[in-house]
Amino acid sequence: MSNDRVRDLSNGALGRRLGLPRIPVLRRYSPGQPLLDGPALVSGTGRFAKPISALVTEEGAEVVDEVGEEKLAAVVVDLTDAVSLDDLAAARAVLAPAVRKLAPSGRLLLLGPSPAEAVSRVGSASSASVSRVGSASSASVSRVGSASSASAGVEAAAVAQALDGLVRTIAKELRDGATANLLVVDAEAAPAAVDSAVRFFLSARSAYVDGQAVRVGVPVGSPQDPPAIDSPTERPLDGRIAVVTGAARGIGAAIADTLARDGARLVVVDIPAAGENLAKVANRTGGVALQLDITAADAPSRLVAFLRERFGRLDLLVHNAGITRDKLLVNMDAERWDSVLNVNLRAQLRITEALLGSDLLGDGSRIVSVSSQSGIAGNRGQANYVASKAGIIGMVRALAPVVGARGVTINAVAPGFIETEMTARMPVTTREGGRRVNSLRQGGLPVDVAETIAWLGQAASGGVNGQIVRVCGQSMIGA
Repeated sequence: MSNDRVRDLSNGALGRRLGLPRIPVLRRYSPGQPLLDGPALVSGTGRFAKPISALVTEEGAEVVDEVGEEKLAAVVVDLTDAVSLDDLAAARAVLAPAVRKLAPSGRLLLLGPSPAEAVSRVGSASSASVSRVGSASSASVSRVGSASSASAGVEAAAVAQALDGLVRTIAKELRDGATANLLVVDAEAAPAAVDSAVRFFLSARSAYVDGQAVRVGVPVGSPQDPPAIDSPTERPLDGRIAVVTGAARGIGAAIADTLARDGARLVVVDIPAAGENLAKVANRTGGVALQLDITAADAPSRLVAFLRERFGRLDLLVHNAGITRDKLLVNMDAERWDSVLNVNLRAQLRITEALLGSDLLGDGSRIVSVSSQSGIAGNRGQANYVASKAGIIGMVRALAPVVGARGVTINAVAPGFIETEMTARMPVTTREGGRRVNSLRQGGLPVDVAETIAWLGQAASGGVNGQIVRVCGQSMIGA
């Protein structure tokens, strides 16, 4: 748990007497918890509104179609068919009163098209309309139609991009631990493809994911033999074989605990020097401990051989292991540079290559790498660390289409300020600054990173590929 005394004080009687601004206590997931603890407003004319209403009802929550007196646990607006400024104005008319009624730790979720697909969709509709005019249409009519189509396409792209700015702004305006996020849904994606993403972003599992846009497409994999869909409820990773590197402590241990809670069978990996802690993690999660220096020349082949002998497959690979060796670039020697790049990036590249070269990864397998907010924003005195974490983002984006052809997805999470033993040793002013420069005004917990990885690790999350999901409470740094 967080040792955030300022947050605790703000929620106590003394803090109220002193008039301190309240820092919210976030609603986080625990087994048996319902998806929502109140009604949800589901609105919009897109094709996902009805399936989402059915999902929420299936999970035991009431669905309403207008704002009343009762507080709302969630607001979902399907704007995937939005193409004009009039559509955007209609969205404002729904959102303004709904946001006012959003409960503490409530969820606002928008669904929209990508700008490129919005242009394509409008262009296709315009072409179909022009073709219906027939051969009597003159060249001048054709030019007018083309100009009209281009204008409509530009407006549709502008509206699609406007949704990104809109959700990021709403996230900064929300209070009491409520969050706002955007699903950018590809035109060919079916409702089933967005199911796991909707469940995640509406649930308490996404407590520290705020102001983010995540793209959802057609699930990867063979259409003749699609990946099995996991149970969406208590144990969505039931029976899946998962490897977590750097699992002996901190975020890695939290990832192992969360994956085990959700039903995964674990192989936890860390260096021999961390063997005692690694064994404790393996014992409490029912997993297998593998002491392995992932930078060793034979580490990839040893991991492949171990997995083939023990399980014969791998369903989820979590690249979590990482180190820091901080210095200003002008004072950084080759040893500091190489050690960080070798652990944080080179090992991920080599292990991923070895596993892809084996027969262990198949339809429904998932790879999730831990990047960092620093890899997006940069950070003074961490040139080696930042380069490695930015490199992870490049690796994920480059590999996504390659592994997608095999029914595998690869994504990354980018944590912001997370409360760990390392951050607890920071000077108090640095630690307080890190905690407060986000929309939720507090640091995240290791479990917040773990929950996001567990979601991306589900077989049902095959529509999310090549994405970088920030777990940062909508940090103002690198936003």
